[in-house]
Amino acid sequence: MADGKKKQIPLRLSEKLYNAIAAWAEDDFRSVNGQIEYLLTECVRQRKKNGKYVSDHLDEPLDLDI
Repeated sequence: MADGKKKQIPLRLSEKLYNAIAAWAEDDFRSVNGQIEYLLTECVRQRKKNGKYVSDHLDEPLDLDI
């Protein structure tokens, strides 16, 4: 994808997670797709920066209602 083309992938999200991302996207004046791409890009950037994921506890279940 070095030529600038974007890869399309199917993505399945729970309705609650989708709604949370959609609300966040609206707050940030992005589309849902743009918000997901932004969040993933930030996670990859952080990992490249310090060799770690955004959180040291990323794989631990969160107490979120999504």
